[in-house]
Amino acid sequence: MSAATEIPAAIPNPSGLEPQKRRRGGLNAEHGRWAVYLIGPTIVLLAIVIGYPVVSAVIQSFQLDQGLDKATGLFVQGGFAGVTNYAHWLGQQCGNVTCPPGSLGSQFWVSMGNTVFFTIVTVAFETLIGVWMAIIMNRNFRGRALVRAAILVPWAIPTAVTAKLWYFIFDANGVLNHVIGHQILWTSGEWASRWAVIIADTWKTTPFMALLILAGLQLIPEDVYEAGKMDGASTLQRFWLITLPLLKPALMVAVLFRVLDALRMYDLPAILTGGGGGSGNATTTLSILVVDQIRQGFNSASALSTITFLVIFIVAFLFVRFLGANVVQTQAAQQKGELK
Repeated sequence: MSAATEIPAAIPNPSGLEPQKRRRGGLNAEHGRWAVYLIGPTIVLLAIVIGYPVVSAVIQSFQLDQGLDKATGLFVQGGFAGVTNYAHWLGQQCGNVTCPPGSLGSQFWVSMGNTVFFTIVTVAFETLIGVWMAIIMNRNFRGRALVRAAILVPWAIPTAVTAKLWYFIFDANGVLNHVIGHQILWTSGEWASRWAVIIADTWKTTPFMALLILAGLQLIPEDVYEAGKMDGASTLQRFWLITLPLLKPALMVAVLFRVLDALRMYDLPAILTGGGGGSGNATTTLSILVVDQIRQGFNSASALSTITFLVIFIVAFLFVRFLGANVVQTQAAQQKGELK
């Protein structure tokens, strides 16, 4: 072999790593430091804005409220209460006796039942209607952009305005009673007031569900449906065997968001029915009960808000851990399966 065609000697590389790998590792380390610098202030700010009120509420929940001692008739400054405030709500105990009917302490389990009832029914309706609306908006037709924009109008309206709008619709002499030809006390009846809240909430927040579900539908490739058609699958079979399984991650996230929002429902029933209805607590939710208790005692209200927070946290944990609402983990599993 001639000198012109000889292979040049390799350049010494003390680290034993390729230059590209060393350069890539250095960039990753530098990016990691920049990530800490940029995300760190946000984490600290969130810890102050979110963490401090939560910790403060938990601490205050173990303190007695200032007020008159019913046993002595003297004003007391409060002090450590232990689990007294939690026993007041969970056990409906007012001192050493059961809370009398009509008091806030006696309304805890009724409010819990109303909150769970509103959550289950409204989210079920919103999911079913939202899937139907999303499927329609996902089709190609003239004016699709206008339809998508118009559908979001109810969701864009502030909740207080929505509540007032439906208050006039549900009035005894309002539009709805004239249409159905019956005099129904929508804002004061026992069950009529509950269904009034459900109808108004479903009308307002279904577009939100439809928007999230539509985003999931647009991620499903058309090739999958074409393959289903070639295999002879009907429209219903393609929906059950293709659309729903592939839509599950986005659907679970949409349901999770709506469940957490419904568990904190306050303004709609508070404005539409005054937080009452029926015997006075037919539409009282946990959030309404917290606000009512704040006017009587802040520490006891802190205990109730802590209970509400734990309920919401447990529900969110169950969704993420067991019901497939963890989109990041689901996408990682799907990509791992595709690589295999």
